[in-house]
Amino acid sequence: MPSPASPAHARAAATLLLSLTLPCVASVVMSAAAHAQAPVITSQGDPSVSNDTIYSLVVDPADHPDESTVILLDDGVLRYEADGTGTRTFRYVVQILKDDAVEGWSEHSFGFAPDHEKLTINWIRVLRPDGTVISEEPTLVQESDVPAAMRSPIYTERRVIRASLSGVAPGTIVDYSYTREELKPYRTGDFHQFWLVSMGTQVQRSRLVLDVPADMPAPPVVEKNLGFQPKTEVVNGRRVTTWAVGDLPRVRTEPFAADSNDVIMSIELSSPGQWSDVTSWYHGLAADRYALTPDVLAKLAEVTANAPSREDTIRAVHRWVAQDIRYVSVSLGLGGYQPRAPAELLKTGFGDCKDKATLFIAALRHMGIEAYPVLVNSGGGVTPELPSISQFDHLIAAVRTPDGYTYTDLTSEITPYGMLPYDLQGEYGVLVRGDGSAEEIRMPMDPVERNATLTRIAGRVSEDGLFSGTYEESGSGIFEMSLREAFMTRMDSTQRAQMTRNLATNYFTGASGDSLVLFDGKDLQAEARVTLNIIDGQAVSETAGMRIFQFPFGSMEGFLNAADELASRDPRRFPIDVSQVIGPTVGTAELVVELPAGWTARLPSAVSATSAFGHYASEYHQVGNELRITRTFQGARGVLPPDRITELIAWYREIGKDNVRFIVLEAPDDL
Repeated sequence: MPSPASPAHARAAATLLLSLTLPCVASVVMSAAAHAQAPVITSQGDPSVSNDTIYSLVVDPADHPDESTVILLDDGVLRYEADGTGTRTFRYVVQILKDDAVEGWSEHSFGFAPDHEKLTINWIRVLRPDGTVISEEPTLVQESDVPAAMRSPIYTERRVIRASLSGVAPGTIVDYSYTREELKPYRTGDFHQFWLVSMGTQVQRSRLVLDVPADMPAPPVVEKNLGFQPKTEVVNGRRVTTWAVGDLPRVRTEPFAADSNDVIMSIELSSPGQWSDVTSWYHGLAADRYALTPDVLAKLAEVTANAPSREDTIRAVHRWVAQDIRYVSVSLGLGGYQPRAPAELLKTGFGDCKDKATLFIAALRHMGIEAYPVLVNSGGGVTPELPSISQFDHLIAAVRTPDGYTYTDLTSEITPYGMLPYDLQGEYGVLVRGDGSAEEIRMPMDPVERNATLTRIAGRVSEDGLFSGTYEESGSGIFEMSLREAFMTRMDSTQRAQMTRNLATNYFTGASGDSLVLFDGKDLQAEARVTLNIIDGQAVSETAGMRIFQFPFGSMEGFLNAADELASRDPRRFPIDVSQVIGPTVGTAELVVELPAGWTARLPSAVSATSAFGHYASEYHQVGNELRITRTFQGARGVLPPDRITELIAWYREIGKDNVRFIVLEAPDDL
């Protein structure tokens, strides 16, 4: 499916930063209203914005030592008609402060879909702060097709205009404006725009203007954390809303920042309507694409011939569609939304998300199993209050169960049926019922305990300090997917030898390995597990008359450094996304070593640290000649307020106490 509207021109659609003085802000707002519509911006300029006023907002670089640029103007003017046609004009004026910003601002690219859009570059120029023009236009401009990648290719009717500027340097201003004209929206009346007000740099003026017919239902708008109010005027049959603000300080990023925060200001809007309008439209496109031809039915019978149960049948169909139908994104015109027929997939052997989901659903329905398409966004972040097809770029399938639905992504060939890729878990989607109506859903999330990994090393140490034993790594949930991806293709003998050597020496210097046992990552029934024999790795060395056992799992000392880094930051503003700290996972590392007779270990103290961010525990035991060491991390989910950063710092410092790098061993002849 096509890419959603880019929040990158959340910049070219955020709030037009207006003057620092109240009279100037008011004059711009009134100017838009006086036109009875949004200002019409051409290559001759913007009648509602004075260039001299904008350029006079340049800053002293000495006042912004940590910033490479300052935005003088971030401007978006949106004019929509009831049928979804219209224009979106964006202007960006930036002051270059440092050399590291020169290269990025010397090159520009603008993508568009020529089958339904027209893109016009109104101007791109480089100026001095006093407004003197250094270059009136780009040195080089090229329009070309967007090439399809060889891996996971995307075929789309998109073109890109590239422009190279000359004269960009610290102390200069880059000023550009472009207009996108929507000629024929894929779904009549559909539009969507996201606009960032806050930026990662100082913004002097920001404005967003929305101009729609007065007799059209008001477009729904989601405003987040705005410290100002928009102004709406109705004149000559047009409703014009202007969001304007100025003097916005830089918003600095913070570790583990939650998306749900009261810091970032944004505006998001869409066409009026309901989700049922979107699903009814999609249902109309897909309704005749579920028919199965005799060839497809014959293949389906072959695929399910050895499936004894309903669940086995679903898994067989899932494996066929996910793995035997190659993924190729075909987003040509309306084909970006309309699936191809199952017979075409069987003939060509490839399809994209909507094609594969449609084939899967059609096959299950033929066998009397309820299944439905679900519109989702592959990157998440759908705003439920804004019903627009532009919010979606992906399609998965839902299979009816006694308890609800099982969701599956047919483009992921290594995700077993019953699991969802992590990026989709917990995300919002819209299920398209059989009659075209909408069912809003929130996809399930795996419990933290399901995302588990175990690394286990077990063996014995000889009198001369050499370790021989076994290495084992297994995973479920997130970790299973990582292992499956690593072993999707069969290794040749050279690759196996290299992996054997790397795994063995990763834990013990000078070790060799053999008997590497892998699994087929595409065998969805196989356990995600790797084993290896480790032979004669140097585990014990003598230093200053002591026998030192090098701990193969490393030290937790890094958490002390992380705690110090967090403590050195400015007072925190963002709430904390707990799932980013450790991850919603459980990780266990276990070492079991048989020591030579009579050897004893000076055991470090165990560490146990529990907080709202998770749990860490280490244990050190010796029973007889067996030395056993375990470390376990368990993460958590949730969002905590900014002041809980002190708890996170304290937790890190508790974990950092387990700074064991080696263990001293004593032998009877040492006495």
